[in-house]
Amino acid sequence: MATETERWRANLQAEIDGINLYRGLAELEQSPELSAVYLQLAAAEERHAAVWRERLTAAGEQDIPDRPGWRTRTLLALARRFGIGLILPTVRAHEQADSTRYSGQEDAVAAGMDAEERSHARLFRAIGKQSPSGLAGSGLAQLEGRHPAAGGNALRAAVLGANDGLVSNISLVMGVAGADLAARSILITGLAGLLAGSLSMAMGEWLSVQSARELYSHQIAIEREELLAFPEEEEAELALIYQAKGVPVDEARVLAKRLIAEHEPALDTLVREELAIDPGDLGGSAWVAAITSFILFSIGAIIPVLPYFFVSGGIAIALSIGLSAVALFVIGAGITVITGTSAFRSGMRQVLFGVAAAGLTFGIGRLVGTSLG
Repeated sequence: MATETERWRANLQAEIDGINLYRGLAELEQSPELSAVYLQLAAAEERHAAVWRERLTAAGEQDIPDRPGWRTRTLLALARRFGIGLILPTVRAHEQADSTRYSGQEDAVAAGMDAEERSHARLFRAIGKQSPSGLAGSGLAQLEGRHPAAGGNALRAAVLGANDGLVSNISLVMGVAGADLAARSILITGLAGLLAGSLSMAMGEWLSVQSARELYSHQIAIEREELLAFPEEEEAELALIYQAKGVPVDEARVLAKRLIAEHEPALDTLVREELAIDPGDLGGSAWVAAITSFILFSIGAIIPVLPYFFVSGGIAIALSIGLSAVALFVIGAGITVITGTSAFRSGMRQVLFGVAAAGLTFGIGRLVGTSLG
């Protein structure tokens, strides 16, 4: 178990690393606004470092850290050589992991260090989300409108949901068809596969969205508690966020002070800016997501089954593969609306993969059917 002095020494080393990293980023950053943000983060780390340094000195310790570790020096060397954008993802991940460093340290929590470290992590997450290449200032706000909107994500989900249903059920249908079962048995198997797959997808989607909503609600509750307990820190955090978006320092501080005074607008802004959560939406309805997933999967899964309602034998197999190939091409071409690649190439690639999967399961079904026969 680490002694108190070992804990203080580890805390001080981490703060020294943060100070030097933030100062280095400020030096390399071309945007004056974001450079000022990094300097303010460094100032916060300096306040923390002073606490641990004072305690080590009072305890009579001689081996007191005073220079950054090799990891920080390496990151800064890479940033100087290749640009800030190269190291920002690493810095963001490190800040996220480091955000709970003080959670179990009562003296650090009482001094507000825990809240400030979490604030730093959220700020870096916001910077990275808006500017993965290390751009800053007004460029951050401009980049915000260049990412695909919810409509693009919805289209992607629709295409992939139908594709999942189609590929999984054509493989299932061809597998049992290869075993030379009767058309009625293949039809029942295909419909069972459709129902099982669509219910599984719907349940998975419901759990995913509902879990996300619960997580978002918990994060908002934490943000509300921090806003009440540490209004000064949250005000400074708001100011830093607006500075990172290109708002001049004085204006950012005035805006942050006004929002904090109104409380609820401040909470709404912090939740949206730091956590990227719409408090009025919380990621959408779990039931809508589940029903949509069920329908999209079913649409894809019914296609290879359709011929078995009317015909049987080799004709049904040929029609099932033919209809599925056409649908696969449409799905592959449809995804190019998002990717911007060649519709013909993407469509044919989808057909190739889908038909290969169906052929493989057909061969396995034929092998198993022959062996059992």
